[in-house]
Amino acid sequence: MDRFTGIHAVREALEAGSAFDRIVIAKGRQDSRIEEIVQLARERGVSVRFEDRGQLDRLANSRDHQGVVAIAASREASTLEDILANANHSKNQAGLIVLLDGVEDPHNLGAVIRTALAAGAHGVVIPERRAAGLTDTVARASAGAIAHLPIAKVTNLVRAMEELKEAGYWLVGLDEEGKQSYTEVDYTSPTGIVMGSEGKGLHELTRKRCDFVVSLPTSGPVKSLNVSVATGVVLFEALRQRGAHKK
Repeated sequence: MDRFTGIHAVREALEAGSAFDRIVIAKGRQDSRIEEIVQLARERGVSVRFEDRGQLDRLANSRDHQGVVAIAASREASTLEDILANANHSKNQAGLIVLLDGVEDPHNLGAVIRTALAAGAHGVVIPERRAAGLTDTVARASAGAIAHLPIAKVTNLVRAMEELKEAGYWLVGLDEEGKQSYTEVDYTSPTGIVMGSEGKGLHELTRKRCDFVVSLPTSGPVKSLNVSVATGVVLFEALRQRGAHKK
């Protein structure tokens, strides 16, 4: 990701220690939230510039930036190994990782990242191709969660699934044709939750690598949920089971 836009996303990224080259603020934009961003930036040694709003529109490639654009410094992307290490360092909690099989809508990706963080997941894995990238739109949709959760981009999702299996993870794929209900699976062991793309669901190769393929029971004419909502349902079932398991 090369930039963050919006007050909340920029503040969250600063608080999380993200590396920035500079933060650009629209001239005349003054309030307590902007002052907080300026103070955080100075504490972290990040340059702050005040520019005409037109310059921010060009930097953000949009007018919807709330007068704040943060330009990220070059940094190495997270890897699957980073996510596994993050899970291994978590005390008394088995690994919980979300894998996305081609989610293309940046708002959905951002919402999944936000939900994953709230449910205690250790990271999100996305493919490099045929999927939404880590853009500023994703950062804003995640409400700053992208700054707190490792996101790994992999060249081959199936290979990443195989690596997780070798590391002791059970893989649970969600598909409306799944024979088991999502509540019938044990999530208390290290688990990777595999979500399909909007409309197409899981690819066949991805589905075959899953240990379980489950579905969400629905009523009425709508048979499938938005991918971010469905991810949240499964993640919080995992969180519920893990909480009950500790009692």
